[in-house]
Amino acid sequence: MTKTYDAIVIGAGAMGSAAAYYLSRRGQRVLLLEQFSIDHQRGSSYGFSRIIRYSYDNPEYVDLAKDTYPLWFALEDVLGEQLVTKTGGIDFGPASDPTLQATIASVRDSRLAHQLLSPVEAQELFPQFRFDDNFAALYQPDSGFVRASRAVCGHVRLARANGAEALENTAVTAIRIDRDSVEVASNRGEFSAARLVLTAGSWANSLLAQTGIDLPLRILRCQLNFLAPADLPMHSAENCPVYIAHLRERDGESIYGIPAHAGSGFKVAFHAGPAVANHGEVDYTPTAADVENLRPFLRAHIPGVADSPVQSSRICLYTQTPDEHFIIDKHPENAHVVIGAGFSGHGFKFSTTIGKMLSDIALDGSTEHNDSLFKLARFIA
Repeated sequence: MTKTYDAIVIGAGAMGSAAAYYLSRRGQRVLLLEQFSIDHQRGSSYGFSRIIRYSYDNPEYVDLAKDTYPLWFALEDVLGEQLVTKTGGIDFGPASDPTLQATIASVRDSRLAHQLLSPVEAQELFPQFRFDDNFAALYQPDSGFVRASRAVCGHVRLARANGAEALENTAVTAIRIDRDSVEVASNRGEFSAARLVLTAGSWANSLLAQTGIDLPLRILRCQLNFLAPADLPMHSAENCPVYIAHLRERDGESIYGIPAHAGSGFKVAFHAGPAVANHGEVDYTPTAADVENLRPFLRAHIPGVADSPVQSSRICLYTQTPDEHFIIDKHPENAHVVIGAGFSGHGFKFSTTIGKMLSDIALDGSTEHNDSLFKLARFIA
């Protein structure tokens, strides 16, 4: 027998868990489907933390961050636990780097608290780091990190408390869209609802194909590394900022990281990875080569961790759009189907807001948050 709900959400990662929470908060009977376990390690949402920041090279993301911080703090109040830790954050690189210059302009024009530092000034404030003579550094005190797995599990826990049903190990096998409803078949039965929210991460395209959509999404295999520095207090969240190094021209990709906290180790990673054609090609075994490729950067700019042993590494999948902007929109032919996809390795910090946006669009047809960057039309004729 087919069970009926007001809304079905497919994918219980960062965006899907948040969408389920906001839908349930508005009194919807929600079914959240996850093909693996809640907070699994095969996708994009698991782990200690993700950077949260206002510092973006696009002012529309700065505005989205302004919407997002209050929602995280409100969620903390409901959960009764801390999700956001402010460490301050630095963006640094050659003063002429275009993305660094655009980030400085966005922060300045948004009238956010910040300091623009010379290499000498940055060295005095952040003795963990080394800055070349031609560098500039932007410090923004509100940057920090969100506890990633805690956030996903918190959204799911609150959705369940509001009456939502969340089924783990439930793989969707078919989707059928009718004029004013949807039917979803799975390995655990069939379900129907008035609305469908698709937030399947790197599995999005296989499901979207069943709705008649083919999006130019690339799956990137990215490795996250956590080192064990000898001077742990100096490289911990109490004393060290999150960081983004704008060195793509020199190192091939931007490099970023998060100070050690709660046993995490000191995080360092490339903001990129090799593309894979499908999930069957993903090798989830980390490589020593990825860490060794980061050590020249560390020796030059964070010497206290440069030769530290690896505490742990793991694979995280990016699902990237060609322009690296998100997709948050209605299906072009079926307004009761809403899509969240292509978060391109920088969406987690906004996930509670994106869940609210998906909920708004599903129930009201639009959202109060600015979604002009995130329309499907840019990829669909």
